[in-house]
Amino acid sequence: MNRRGILALLGTIAARPASVLAQQPNPTRRLGVLSVTAADDAIGQARSTILVEALAVQGWKEHNNLSIDWCNGAGDRERIARLADELVALKPDILLAVGTPSVEELRQRTTTIPIVFAVVTDPVSQGFVQNLAHPGGNITGFTDYDGPLAGKWLEMLTQVTPKVSRVFVVYNPATAPFAPLMLRTIEDAARTLHVTVEAAPVHDLASIAALASRQDGGLLILPDFFTMANRAPLLAAISEARLPAVFWSRTFVGEGGLMSYSTDSAEQVRRAASYIDRILKGAQPADLPVQNSTKFELTINLKTAKAIGATLSSSLLAIANEVIE
Repeated sequence: MNRRGILALLGTIAARPASVLAQQPNPTRRLGVLSVTAADDAIGQARSTILVEALAVQGWKEHNNLSIDWCNGAGDRERIARLADELVALKPDILLAVGTPSVEELRQRTTTIPIVFAVVTDPVSQGFVQNLAHPGGNITGFTDYDGPLAGKWLEMLTQVTPKVSRVFVVYNPATAPFAPLMLRTIEDAARTLHVTVEAAPVHDLASIAALASRQDGGLLILPDFFTMANRAPLLAAISEARLPAVFWSRTFVGEGGLMSYSTDSAEQVRRAASYIDRILKGAQPADLPVQNSTKFELTINLKTAKAIGATLSSSLLAIANEVIE
């Protein structure tokens, strides 16, 4: 193009109204979300709504400048693995992994696509990041577990009358690979609290139903999306056993569990949106520190306590954030 042609082209562009120039479309970015909950699970649906709203606040709107591929594992490790294959094959700009199994499967399939996680336990010991302050690699996010928390759950069970002297720790090894870490903390606390601790792994609905045969002690349910996905049969078995139980999420207590001491997982998803925004704008996961939860809530269901003939200490009730009567 000669000089006269170039000047004519520049003049045409300059003559366009500013509003027309501003309307030039930006490329749509692609986010892949892998969650361990089921698509129809109320908890998963609430988190999805929170994520969409939080991203919109940052200027990322689904079906506008952001495309979101939603994948839900329903607490099934094999399904989560298949979905991880499908998501990575789509070559998204960024991935959000909700739950430890989601991170494990995605990290095995990509070292280049940025991954932000939420509701994940001890990412350092599990090898997801080098350390909290400097994650390194392509992964960063938000944790749901503080070291002393497992001991706190056990201590809560010792404040139930009739006295609990034996505690069964419930988890699925396939979906809670961090359980040995928590068990060590619980066993250390058990020596001080004079409580006997016994692992009670569950793998399927039959092993969950078998919990109903427990005739003494109490139950401590570790953070595990298998138990979350199967909370209805789990709560039914615990109710039949008439044993006190402490849970890792308030969701269980709202549906009939005795008590929980937990973080706010919805808040972690909301905060994850800020990291997604920063990475889409050019930040590197390796430069964004992993953030621990800072807010914990104690919820107690007195209706359940009455149903199983248990009494909770006044000191425990006094510090509860929520009491269901």
